[in-house]
Amino acid sequence: MIEIVNLKKEFPSVVPIKEVNTVINDGDVIAVIGPSGTGKSTFLRCINLLEKPTSGKIILDGQDITEKGFDVKEARRKIGMVFQSFNLFSHLTVIENLMIPQMDLMDRNKQEAYEKGIELLKQVGLKEKAFSYPDELSGGQKQRVAIARTLCMDPEVILLDEPTSALDPTMVSEVQSVIKSLSKSGKTMIIVTHEMNFARSISNRVFYMDEGGIYEEGTPEEIFDAPQKELTRRFIKGLRVFETEIDSRDYDFIEMDTNLEMYLIKNDVLSIEKNRIRLAIEETLQQILFPKYENPYIHIKTEYSAVENQCVVYIDYKGEQFDIRETDNNISLAILENIVTEIVYSFNPSEEVQNHVEMHIVHPGK
Repeated sequence: MIEIVNLKKEFPSVVPIKEVNTVINDGDVIAVIGPSGTGKSTFLRCINLLEKPTSGKIILDGQDITEKGFDVKEARRKIGMVFQSFNLFSHLTVIENLMIPQMDLMDRNKQEAYEKGIELLKQVGLKEKAFSYPDELSGGQKQRVAIARTLCMDPEVILLDEPTSALDPTMVSEVQSVIKSLSKSGKTMIIVTHEMNFARSISNRVFYMDEGGIYEEGTPEEIFDAPQKELTRRFIKGLRVFETEIDSRDYDFIEMDTNLEMYLIKNDVLSIEKNRIRLAIEETLQQILFPKYENPYIHIKTEYSAVENQCVVYIDYKGEQFDIRETDNNISLAILENIVTEIVYSFNPSEEVQNHVEMHIVHPGK
């Protein structure tokens, strides 16, 4: 078991991990997901002491491995790591890459190290490559060798940092297959990955990392099907968000339109969808809400999901209860109903912004 208490790691210009508290149980297979730059790899490197934590504790089987004087080699014997860049020695054969760490760190003799290496190469399907050099292997084969090298050390915990990110897409499945097989062995595993289907299929727990820590955690079903927190939801659904706030009639609509256009272009939204999104916002604001409220306060949030190929426009506004579908402007309402698939309205008088509209815009080809 690994207990992580108040873990923090800071560098001179950035603090990727502000605070992490969690317990990793024996046999857990944990997928670590999240946007780039949120400390996922740093988190793994701290557990393996490749990065010294700035503060906090990492307790492995009851022993604080961050404690001054603790033998780092002892920690690394228990916690193996597989890197995205393989880290094989190009001047050594495959079997030599597996034997030397065993002899140096495990005090195994040459014969023992050789037999262990051959056994694990067989396990990852590469026994026939034992006397090849890394340069003679494909990227997928190199990563399988790297996994075998880690297993040679009989680690209690295996950390995998984006194990398929450096691979050609055609080679990803062969490495994932080896890792899936390994996950059924009872080993404790923590895997940083950007492959969401793989993360879901292999893990019993998922950590979504953001804002300097584990922002949300749960089972694969909880995280991928029903995330509870906003940033997790956006990440899982592949949402890209555009927001703006209108607090007067002098609001710069030209600038808003320019920013909205840039947002839509950046997210590769098709022209027909861009026109629908812009028209829905324009008709709602200028033709329906502005005539209704003399002193408007309107908040707009546009969420575009490349995963689901749809856009949801949220428009929240202060004032008396008013459902935009009750407008007297029948032409604008007809335009809206022609370009959106659903309009949801709610009113909550106890909130500061009382009126809420949700408009769904789905690609017409769906």
